[in-house]
Amino acid sequence: MLGVKFLGKEKVDVIEYPDPEPGFREVVVRIKASALCRSDLNIYHDVNLDRKRKMNVIPGHEACGVVDILGDGISENEIKVGDRVAIYLGVGCGYCEYCRKGWYIFCSQRKILGFDINGGHAEFIKIPAENCLKIPEKISFIEGALSTDKFGGLYHAQKTLEVSGKDTVAIFGIGPMGQMAVLMAKALGAKVIAVDVVGSRLEFAEKEGADYIVNGKKKDVIYEINKLTNKVGADIAIDCSGNPIAQSNAIDCIKKEGSVAFIGESKVLQINPSKQFIRKQIKVIGSWYFPVWEYSEIVNLIISKNLNLEKWVTNKFKIEEAKKAYTLFDKYQAGITVFTM
Repeated sequence: MLGVKFLGKEKVDVIEYPDPEPGFREVVVRIKASALCRSDLNIYHDVNLDRKRKMNVIPGHEACGVVDILGDGISENEIKVGDRVAIYLGVGCGYCEYCRKGWYIFCSQRKILGFDINGGHAEFIKIPAENCLKIPEKISFIEGALSTDKFGGLYHAQKTLEVSGKDTVAIFGIGPMGQMAVLMAKALGAKVIAVDVVGSRLEFAEKEGADYIVNGKKKDVIYEINKLTNKVGADIAIDCSGNPIAQSNAIDCIKKEGSVAFIGESKVLQINPSKQFIRKQIKVIGSWYFPVWEYSEIVNLIISKNLNLEKWVTNKFKIEEAKKAYTLFDKYQAGITVFTM
């Protein structure tokens, strides 16, 4: 089979790998769509990853396809050849407290697709049967790929924050994750303020439903959000950028007893606990992904709200075009980007 291979700093190739064979309670999925994620760029740029791990793992953790081969120990009541499935990115031990609750990503022995074990940027992938998330015919393979990390992760965050039609939600960073945050918040009935420093992203967000846009390069973000909310502040803020300035603005822009979710990955943030947290009595959560049992809710929302995730895709590439895809994606010349097989 063909699969993507990182060869070193900003070097990508597509090579022939052995076709995977399933073990006990494993399946082989024929990949139909696999989305790029900015976290892939840690490997692409050779950031804090040892050579062996970087050189030997196929990237990609947002994949969708068709079950092609079943291993032993799987009943057809669970899954069968021909089933259309999205793929849960964390593989757990199956026995610990977190695995039993469907939080495979919290397992102490967890392995993440595309980082620890082979991911979805290939023609086939081998995964445990438990990681198969069935999708109905109404959802395309591309939508299936986007429904996991991007849309599913934002679903869990906004469900946790209880976003609804009564809320004004400020979303910081309108990249691929931020775009899904806008789509999700609007589907839940909220008023959305989209914040970014890239004009084209803001134009896209406005076109797709954001009620207000704020360009942080041109305007004072806190002043603008206060003006839009009659000096009360946003009810909820969601940071998808991981930028410390945006994260701090997300905390500052919300009203007393408001809520903030951090989605974008980052390492350091300097805060003023008294001013930003204590005296406003706000709630701040970190949110990464969703428990496996929540996927049916995610699918039901996409269908019931007639959401078209695929229209947010800006670039589609064949797997053989991986070098071009990553070059454009890295340079922000491509938005939501998907390999299609």
